[in-house]
Amino acid sequence: MTIDLNCDLGEAFGVWPMGDDAALLGLVSSANVACGFHAGDPSTMRRTCLEAARRGVVVGAHVGYRDLAGFGRRFLDVEPSELTDEVVYQVGALQAVAAAAGTAVRYVKPHGALYTAIARHDAQARAVVAAVNAVDPGLPLVVLPGGVAERVAREAGLRTVGEAFVDRGYRADGSLVPRGAPGALVTDHAVAAARAARLAEDGTVEADDGTVVRLDVETLCLHGDTPGAVGSATAVRAALEARGIAVEPFVR
Repeated sequence: MTIDLNCDLGEAFGVWPMGDDAALLGLVSSANVACGFHAGDPSTMRRTCLEAARRGVVVGAHVGYRDLAGFGRRFLDVEPSELTDEVVYQVGALQAVAAAAGTAVRYVKPHGALYTAIARHDAQARAVVAAVNAVDPGLPLVVLPGGVAERVAREAGLRTVGEAFVDRGYRADGSLVPRGAPGALVTDHAVAAARAARLAEDGTVEADDGTVVRLDVETLCLHGDTPGAVGSATAVRAALEARGIAVEPFVR
């Protein structure tokens, strides 16, 4: 049994300090690298890609709204064709940086508000899917299972990769508890580790109301800016390996 463990990295900008990316890259199998729109900059992108390449970690483009001030966590009603162009721009930028670092972009994962928006917003989901198809239809798209983006991407012939979060709370409908609400973040390392093992073994997670939610996932996510991220990642990796579950990327 295998599962991918991914983390959002390269997100330093202004008041948003970079987490311990080097330590996290020693624990995960895939790195979602910020492309400069919600966080990051060319130098940070290149450093992150270099370190990922050194450690054999797969690189993905972590695309988001053009929202540095809000860290990409605010919904923006972007016109679909503009959103397509901005996603194309971000993926292309990281492709060049990754190539210069001796690696390549292997998948695309939207960030923050864009990620949650395309799970329910048809026009924006189609815009993101169109962007990925335009750049490279061979790039898988990481999505919230059961959302609009998953359906639209599959209809367009893109591979989708279902994702679950070990450091975020869930609601009974499979959506994430909004940031700022009680139970939005899971910071207890032991709880995160137990959630990861349960998700990898039987694809379920307990929602905030006690409901058992089933999720069809290939990858588990940890946020690099969650308090104690390295501790949680260490505990998650140990819990998975103790159960004979290998941590491996979902794409090479």
